[in-house]
Amino acid sequence: MSVILAIESSCDDTSVAVCNNGKITANVIANQTIHQNYGGVIPELASRVHQQNIVPAVQQALINAQVTKQDIKAVAFTRGPGLLGSLLVGVSFAKSFALALNIPLISVNHMHAHILAHFIDDPKPNFPFICLTVSGGHTQIVLVKDYFDMEIIGETLDDAAGEAFDKTAKLLALPYPGGPLIDKHAQQGNPLAFKFAEPQIADLNFSFSGFKTSILYFIRKQEQENPAFIAENLDDICASVQHSIVQILLNKLKKAAKQYGINEIAIAGGVSANSGLRNGLQQTADELGWKIYIPAFQYCTDNAGMIAIAGYHKYLKQDFVGQDVSPMARMEF
Repeated sequence: MSVILAIESSCDDTSVAVCNNGKITANVIANQTIHQNYGGVIPELASRVHQQNIVPAVQQALINAQVTKQDIKAVAFTRGPGLLGSLLVGVSFAKSFALALNIPLISVNHMHAHILAHFIDDPKPNFPFICLTVSGGHTQIVLVKDYFDMEIIGETLDDAAGEAFDKTAKLLALPYPGGPLIDKHAQQGNPLAFKFAEPQIADLNFSFSGFKTSILYFIRKQEQENPAFIAENLDDICASVQHSIVQILLNKLKKAAKQYGINEIAIAGGVSANSGLRNGLQQTADELGWKIYIPAFQYCTDNAGMIAIAGYHKYLKQDFVGQDVSPMARMEF
């Protein structure tokens, strides 16, 4: 029995999971609501709340999985990338837990884990496949040749797609986190009501900084003519912005699939929970004959389930690290 405890603390969610022989038997996520008061994640506050949440989260995960500390054979943890203070809490706990029980440690790259979340449930993708990883901090197109043989073939040159959602929400005075609220309003609006230019970026790379600026100028101009513009057109604005971002992402994904001759396509990361992206991917798959893979909602945003499955495949290879391991805010892919 390879029972693995997994810790995820890269940003503002404390998550603990248990993986038993490749099956996720617990996935506890303790959300932090304190950041809503500030319109974004405050790193110092995040690390303090992680300290409060981690022990109860571990205890709950063990209860949910119906295992004890003595059943755990290894501890997997997010080493990076992420907020250094937040990572430090998870890494320190994992090291202490492993040392106390004399069991091995497994270091996991957070971005690898988002992709490997596709191996939690069936159907599982076949190698090689292409994965679009989209979150608040990352936008990448990755060629996945094996569990830990991955190559970034396209990425953002500046801001991530998730940031474009969040910054737009801020312009519209929507509370943090704004991305899911844009999705909610978009479902009631007309995606073709307003048109925003698609950035012309070479190869398979992305850029969202100019796109965000164009939305800012658009809203300013409209509000000068009609101060109630946002209130009167909120659903249509959200739908149009979401449609534009999704089209930017899918156009690059189509280009990548054609360039590499691959029709096994996956999406991962927090923005993969977006209904517009999910629906757009399904429509594109129907048109082009793609076989697509979309993770369950609980495995889209930051969670320890994905750390656990990555840890499980490293455990099979006996790929362990020592007690001298330290967190990395920036980490090589």
